[in-house]
Amino acid sequence: MARRSIGIVMNGVTGRMGYRQHLLRSILAIREQGGLTLADGTVLWPEPVLVGRSEDKLRALADRHGLDAWTTDLAEALERPGTEIYFDAQITSARLPAIRAAIAAGKHVYTEKPLADDLEGALALARLADEAGIRHGVVQDKLFLPGLRKLKRLVDGGFFGRVLSVRGEFGYWVFEGDWQDAQRPSWNYRAEDGGGIIVDMFCHWRYVLDNVIAPVRSVQALGATHIPERVDEDGKPYDCTADDAAYGIFELEGGIIAQINSSWTTRVFRDELVEFQVDGTEGSAVAGLRRCRVQHRSMTPKPVWNPDLPATEDFRGQWQEVPDNEEFDNGFKVQWEMFLRHVAEDAPFDWDFYAGARGVQLAELGLKAWREGRRLEVPELNR
Repeated sequence: MARRSIGIVMNGVTGRMGYRQHLLRSILAIREQGGLTLADGTVLWPEPVLVGRSEDKLRALADRHGLDAWTTDLAEALERPGTEIYFDAQITSARLPAIRAAIAAGKHVYTEKPLADDLEGALALARLADEAGIRHGVVQDKLFLPGLRKLKRLVDGGFFGRVLSVRGEFGYWVFEGDWQDAQRPSWNYRAEDGGGIIVDMFCHWRYVLDNVIAPVRSVQALGATHIPERVDEDGKPYDCTADDAAYGIFELEGGIIAQINSSWTTRVFRDELVEFQVDGTEGSAVAGLRRCRVQHRSMTPKPVWNPDLPATEDFRGQWQEVPDNEEFDNGFKVQWEMFLRHVAEDAPFDWDFYAGARGVQLAELGLKAWREGRRLEVPELNR
């Protein structure tokens, strides 16, 4: 069986997301399974080149996993023989110049979202990539979560009848960094560094709604900075200039209304960190990261409002679990394998830079809707 190596410049792998989901659970996991078998039987073998700002962190990471290709010099990494793909998991503000450099070097590009700080920059990258003739993709990991794949199965199977509404709850308490370390980096709370929950999460909600339910047609949003001061990684207090919570209303094609709350200042009283409830004329579903439960019209109980008596119904117990019916791999790894096939054998890949630009567009419109206090239409993007 023939084996083909493919070099991947991985920038930002010393960060939590770049390391855990992309290097450890995706690229190294593909190597641990023996590579990726292509349609013609060739085994594609990813060879990561680790890039970051800290020599000490990169050296430790490489030693931990038996890797020897690492550098703090992106230009040098892009010039290495055999490198075909550039991957970016840096902070958003550093992403655009790095991707431009990768495109100029003729590399295919796969990147975390947001693609850029603004829509103009995202579209410029998409058009530049097209002109260069390279393959390009943006991480849209939630589409590959077991819970949302089950939800998509229900939508495609007509379970809901006419979909009426979507209600989403996402978030958890991120510690301020004083008496307990914060579990998110400090740049997330500085607008000047590309932080903010609208910029981060509206990109997710765009592809989730577009791909699972229906295309987004308008947005209303209210953001808030509930915690005005936090403590950074060096123990220094800093002012929070970005929103840490967002309350959005989205109108989807067909008159469907979606309401999604996103917050890093909420304590979880849910089964999972994100849950979506979809209500339709024939049934409803609640989907999280892994689970999905349904209640069909024929099995819907008939509760009666009576505040004078304690509730006696087990409302959660009236829902049925949607079976897996298949094995679910790590969502980041699944999309990595799809992008690798896209590069190596021209397999389909729908989540390109234009898909990423649509997420940036919704975030930009969400921020504008918040500033102006009004509902904004979401126009189609021209390629």
